[in-house]
Amino acid sequence: MDEMAEQLTDLLAMDLDGGFTELVRIHGTAVHAFLFRVSGSAADADDLGQDTFLRAYTALQGYDPERRRALRPRAWLMTIAANVWRNHVRTAIRRPVAAVSVDETEDGWPDARPGPEESAATSEDRDRLVAALSELPEIHRVPVVLRHVIGMSYAEVAEVQGCPVGTAKAQVSRGLGSLRRLLAQDHRYGR
Repeated sequence: MDEMAEQLTDLLAMDLDGGFTELVRIHGTAVHAFLFRVSGSAADADDLGQDTFLRAYTALQGYDPERRRALRPRAWLMTIAANVWRNHVRTAIRRPVAAVSVDETEDGWPDARPGPEESAATSEDRDRLVAALSELPEIHRVPVVLRHVIGMSYAEVAEVQGCPVGTAKAQVSRGLGSLRRLLAQDHRYGR
């Protein structure tokens, strides 16, 4: 466990509310980025992120200080976020609603992208990548996002997925292969 994670878990063990505030500050952006990439919707990412942190806080309240100290916060939070997203997908399948596309919601977020010249050059590629990512099945989309968007190690991806490291590597590899095929197919048909 790195020093920052150890300080965070020590704080969680001593002061749950103060530690939780730090947990959200440190990992909130990564949780939102993960949920945005797997759901394709900023509004869903916001709602699912709130649910993730609510579930995390509720769970931490039931943990004794030693269990809080032993946490691996990033992997633990991503596991909760992945489960919240999976529950959301199951519910959406049972009760479909009109979805808001990524294109319609991206205007509501601050623009941290490069200037107009660079944006024009990469905007189409980014849109194609987001569309292709949303076409991947969950078994490949989640590990690809965890590894290549969030930047988690294969060990952390395996922990979130509840599988051996070799399986996580295979899921990421297959996901990237599928993503490449989708992008090549998209490019071939001039989309």
